[in-house]
Amino acid sequence: MHKIISVEDIENSKNKTLSCKVEEKIDGINALTPISADLTFKSLGDFIEVSGNVKGIVKLECDLCLKEFEHNLDFSIDELYAKQALIEDSIEPGQEIEIKDGQFVTDLNGSDEIDIYDLLYQSVILNLPNKKVCGINCNGEDKFLKEEKISDPRMDVFKNIKIK
Repeated sequence: MHKIISVEDIENSKNKTLSCKVEEKIDGINALTPISADLTFKSLGDFIEVSGNVKGIVKLECDLCLKEFEHNLDFSIDELYAKQALIEDSIEPGQEIEIKDGQFVTDLNGSDEIDIYDLLYQSVILNLPNKKVCGINCNGEDKFLKEEKISDPRMDVFKNIKIK
């Protein structure tokens, strides 16, 4: 079930700020623990600012040796949502647009809700390491490959090639 925060609830809260703590099991992310987040939603006129911290432990596959390993997530969220379309009829609902260098805004396109599940899913995916490596000493050789000495008879022709 997706946790939803209503824009109206944010607007009606003290100082137009609403805080919540969320723990979610997210489909498509191999998490060993639920993804937990302490989030603050703040109304800034035409925008809703979402800030906070996300933590959890996910299981990843090493790009070098293909072994599974645990990766600790601990990162900050800082997102902006536009309550109204910033450029009329030129963007699709949920599409991000750049308003200044490095800052992106997700258009709510008239919607009165923010889906926390979707926010967490996107944030976790974007904060996974580009190169997933199980450790600094990983040399890319899996133990079972070392033990079996797999050979392909078609490659025997290359054993006797001499390069000048």
